[in-house]
Amino acid sequence: MSPTTVAPARHIGDEERRIRLARAHLLSPAARAGTPLEVARSMVALHGTDPATVYLAVGARLADPAGTVAGVEAALYEERSLVRMHGMRHTVFVFPSELAATVHASTGLAVAAKARAGLLKDMVSGSDGRLTPEWLAEVEASALAALERRGQATVAELTVDEPRLKESFVYGRGRSYEAPHTVPSRLMRVLGVEGRVVRGRPLGSWTSTQFRWAVAPPHPERPVAEAQSELLRRWLAVCGPATEADLKWWTGWKVTEVRRALAAVGAVVVSLDGGGTGYVLADGLGAPEGEPGPWAALLPGLDPTAMGWQERDWYCPPELRSALFDRSGNIGPTVWWNGRVVGGWGQREGGEVVWRLLDGSGGRRAARSVAAEADRLTAWLAGVRVTPRFRTPLERELAG
Repeated sequence: MSPTTVAPARHIGDEERRIRLARAHLLSPAARAGTPLEVARSMVALHGTDPATVYLAVGARLADPAGTVAGVEAALYEERSLVRMHGMRHTVFVFPSELAATVHASTGLAVAAKARAGLLKDMVSGSDGRLTPEWLAEVEASALAALERRGQATVAELTVDEPRLKESFVYGRGRSYEAPHTVPSRLMRVLGVEGRVVRGRPLGSWTSTQFRWAVAPPHPERPVAEAQSELLRRWLAVCGPATEADLKWWTGWKVTEVRRALAAVGAVVVSLDGGGTGYVLADGLGAPEGEPGPWAALLPGLDPTAMGWQERDWYCPPELRSALFDRSGNIGPTVWWNGRVVGGWGQREGGEVVWRLLDGSGGRRAARSVAAEADRLTAWLAGVRVTPRFRTPLERELAG
């Protein structure tokens, strides 16, 4: 399927895309969800690179955010209805558990093969052949057996059971980025991408970046093409219309894989503002019924809405990006008004949420709505201060 050979079924402009976003992403007050699992299912995936993002992204989409932390922790560690695992683009996400097999087959297998090959190459060359593939296989089996016995464990605890995990090797020898790498720091990431281990409870609070590990629960193997079609269908239902470039970026797949999955789900071509083309599911071709009404939202850094598309001009004006993105392209905490990014927010030392509008097009009404959302967020954080893992110029300035 190619947009150059298929006539668009209809036009979907930027304003309609923003209306769709308000409902599908649970951001307008009337669209908010009741539980963390509902949020995860609606969004397909919650960015988990920064652990706090998961909680903040859920809280922004709940009708009552007061129980966000307890609810997310229960879903992750007690009910197991959510799972934190590697997914698209070798990134950590939180998914509904029923999607684990789909994510693993659609994206994890290819990434895992490259990750393991890279580990073996770096480990052997960085140890002058002292650490071999056979050695790693033996240590890996021993570590997994220890993890099974313990249920959950830190790397330090596993090292007690398997002392050979203390070994290290030199990465990038002779290069400007030369650095020592420990075996477990690389091995656990590979095992995570392979779907053999998952992150368990954090060592500290819900904002901690240090996790225990656990053996991943078994899940059925799925054909790759079938899993890719299923993942793309779910994502397009939430984020359509999306361009081919958006789909390739979000999934991390090859163009041929994206096109095959688009054909498999019967995606429909539409025209977009600016002369581009995008895709929607056939049952998503109709126009939204009514507008969601004025709404404001304070979303965290790496929020799945803010990071949902590669082409972002329709919701994030280019002139705002120098203040809201870091140098690697990670978006920080953002303020939204009616489907557009209009500013950013941060927290002062005492935990108060502070914000700034960089686009005043919403006038006083937008400012009042944003202030109400800031008070809402301050209340449920209850003094907990969250520092984004990837800090941006405006967030740093507001935090003081």
